[in-house]
Amino acid sequence: MQLLRMFSTDKAKGNRGYLDSQKKYEILRTILYFAISISLFVAGYIQTGRRGNLLGVVAVLGCLPASKSAVGAIMFLRYKSCSASAAERILACCGNLEGLFDCVFTSEKKNFMVSHLAVRRSTICGYTESGKFEENAFYQHLGGHLKLDGYKDVTVKIFTDLDKYTERLKQMAQMDADPDRTEGILSTLKNVML
Repeated sequence: MQLLRMFSTDKAKGNRGYLDSQKKYEILRTILYFAISISLFVAGYIQTGRRGNLLGVVAVLGCLPASKSAVGAIMFLRYKSCSASAAERILACCGNLEGLFDCVFTSEKKNFMVSHLAVRRSTICGYTESGKFEENAFYQHLGGHLKLDGYKDVTVKIFTDLDKYTERLKQMAQMDADPDRTEGILSTLKNVML
């Protein structure tokens, strides 16, 4: 566990570079879990000279958390963090806006990768670097979660053009703030994110 803590992610969910650092952590954890299972199997085989022994059973059972970790690693490998150039432009325009980087939302039918989301009062705007983004499905998915948490009048808009998104960020930065509402919406978004 000390080894995992040493390589664990220092990037919290919603921070820039979260996906890239989480990938490394998940891969390392998966390798470590499988290495433990393999070493237990080998130790049991060396000790008894046969495969059917107690350490072999423990090694097979150890493959369950290792496999679960492998699924997590595969999920994170599918996505990449917001590009550095886009992140710099976004940060330059955000001002005092609250926002989240590297957002991946999973639904039953579709996964949605959003590079950045900004929240001000009842407005959520986002930017995606993905050329194929199904906005309507995303609005329905996110809107359902927000309604469950009591945020019924929230509008969501996702941009694929960085210039238009930065202009919208500048407009949002001039709006009056409602810190409690913004913090609640951000909390809901973090709970729904991968």
